[in-house]
Amino acid sequence: MGEEIGCCKRTGPGYATPLEAMSGPKEALLYVTCVYNGTGREKLDFLATVDVDPNSPTYSKVIHRLSMPYIGDELHHSGWNACSSCHGDPSADRRFLVLPSFLSSRVYVIDTQKNPKAPSLYKVVQPEDIIKKTGLAHLHTSHCLASGDIMISCLGDKDGNAEGSGFLLLDSEFNIKGRWEKPGHSPIFGYDFWYQPRHKTMISSSFGAPTAFTQGFHLQHVAEGLYGRYLHVYSWPDGELKQTLDLGGTGFMPLEIRFLHDPSKDTGYVRCALTSNIVRFFKTEDGSWSHQVAISVKPLKVQNWILKELPGFITDILISLDDRFLYFANWLHGDIRQYNIEDPRNPVLVGQVWVGGLIQKGSPLAAMTEDGKTWQSDVLEIQGHRLRGGPQMIQLSLDGKRLYVTNSVFSTMDRQFYPELVEKGSHMLQIDIDTEKGGLKINPNFFVDFGAEPDGPCLAHEMRYPGGDCSSDIWI
Repeated sequence: MGEEIGCCKRTGPGYATPLEAMSGPKEALLYVTCVYNGTGREKLDFLATVDVDPNSPTYSKVIHRLSMPYIGDELHHSGWNACSSCHGDPSADRRFLVLPSFLSSRVYVIDTQKNPKAPSLYKVVQPEDIIKKTGLAHLHTSHCLASGDIMISCLGDKDGNAEGSGFLLLDSEFNIKGRWEKPGHSPIFGYDFWYQPRHKTMISSSFGAPTAFTQGFHLQHVAEGLYGRYLHVYSWPDGELKQTLDLGGTGFMPLEIRFLHDPSKDTGYVRCALTSNIVRFFKTEDGSWSHQVAISVKPLKVQNWILKELPGFITDILISLDDRFLYFANWLHGDIRQYNIEDPRNPVLVGQVWVGGLIQKGSPLAAMTEDGKTWQSDVLEIQGHRLRGGPQMIQLSLDGKRLYVTNSVFSTMDRQFYPELVEKGSHMLQIDIDTEKGGLKINPNFFVDFGAEPDGPCLAHEMRYPGGDCSSDIWI
C-alpha cells in the first residue's frame, strides 16, 4: 500500500497496524467539545484545545477556544475526515475534525492543520439541508471511511422520532450524499457504530428516541419502548440490514460499541448503560452474529434515592490498541475500571479507581451493605479542587499508559443527576495506567477546570488527539 516517491514510500494518515500506532508520538494536545447548551447560560458551545504536554509551561490548561457560530447545538462526539482506514491512500490527510451537533443537527468541520493549537472553522453543514435531503436529525458518531466519505449516525428525525434513525453520508468535501443504508434498512434506534471490513460487517447500537432522552431519563419511557436494546448488523459497505440482535433485559441502552482493533478479529463489546453490563458480540460458525454478557456491574443498595438500587450506569468504553485491556466508566457509581481481555470471553478486573459518583460524603445518598450498615465514599480533591459528578467520556493515549476523563453525559441528564456539575462546570482528569500487571492511579499534577471558563462554567465531553486515537481509528 502507499505510493513510491523517489526512494521513499508515502502513505496516508494514521498507521498501518494498531500495534504500530502504539509507537506513535506522545500526545501534546487534546481537543475537547465543550457545551453551554442546557446550562442556563446563553453562550456558544466551543472546541477547547488542552495542553497535555507535561514539559510545557501551559500544561493542563485550556490554551484556545473555538466558539461555534450558533447557540443551542449541544456539541457531543467528534471524528476525523481521515484516519488509519485511509492509511493506504497517500492523497488522504487527517486535517479536519468533524463535530456533529446532538440537538441542532448541525455539522461543523474544523481545520486543525493550519494551526493545531488554534483550530479554525472551515465549513458548516446546516440542519435544514440535512433534513431536506435525508430526513435525518440528532447527529451522534462520526467515522471516516476508506473511500474518503464521512459517515454519521443519527438518532431520529427532526421531530425526535426514533423511526427516523439512520446514517448520514458526506463526501470528502463535506457535501451531503444522502443516507448510507439501503432504503427500508434503517435501524430501530440509532447511536454508535463500528465497521470491520474484513468481515464485511458494520454493527450499530441503539440509545433511544430523542423525544424521550431530551426530557431527561424517566423509567416510564423504558416501559413505553422509547429506549433501545438492540444491535443492528449490516453488510459492509453495502448498507443492508442483515440481522437485529435483541439483547433482552440484560442489554437496555446499548451505547458505545467497539470491535477489537485487530481487523481480522470477529468480536467486540458494547456497553449497556441502564443495565450496567458489557456485552460481547461475536460471529458464529454459520456466519451469523450472537452475543453474551461479559461483565456485569452489580447495582448498589441505597437510601434516599428514586430507586432502592443505584446502577453503575456505564457511560463509555475503550479498548487498548493491542487488544489487551478494556476500560469503562461508571457515571453514577463513580469508578473507572480496567479489565484484561486477552481471553475475550472471560474479562478479568485488574484496575479500578474512584473519581466521584453520587455516593460521596455530604450527599443525601448512602449505600447499604448486606448487614444494613450505610457507607459513603470520601470526597476526592485534586490541586484543591473537589471532584464533581462522575467519570464519563474517556480517551486513551496511543501507548496505552494514560487515560483522560471528562464528566458530562448530556446537559439534561447532567442537570437531573448532578446539578452541581451544571452549576460549577466540568473538569478533566488524567489516570496513569500500569500496562504490565494492570492498575489505575490519578495523576495529581493534571487537572483542567472547565468551571473557570471566561464565559462561565461549561460541560466538557469528548476528547480527540490530533494524531488519532483508539476510539476514532479503524483498520481495514
